[in-house]
Amino acid sequence: MNIKPNIGILNALIRITLGLTILAWSTSKLVKNPWRDSLLFVALCGAMKVAEGIVRYCPVTALFEKCQGMMEEGSPDSMDGMEGLTNLDGDQVVPYNPS
Repeated sequence: MNIKPNIGILNALIRITLGLTILAWSTSKLVKNPWRDSLLFVALCGAMKVAEGIVRYCPVTALFEKCQGMMEEGSPDSMDGMEGLTNLDGDQVVPYNPS
């Protein structure tokens, strides 16, 4: 698996800044209310954004780009042919029914 940076420098700096802001806010609230699990989740999300900014790789962006590439090239793995109603040539075919 080859992981290449898929976000720009400016986007990475914004992610680091907002991630640190969210992390600082949630940890300060977590000190006052340690029983709130939702604040722990927010802290983890902020830390994840900081990590994405440092590494310059976002898995959601990579997934979106992969799905867009599959839809454009019309590969068999795309969602267009999943129903079995049309093939790549656009001809109507009967869906397979094993029963």
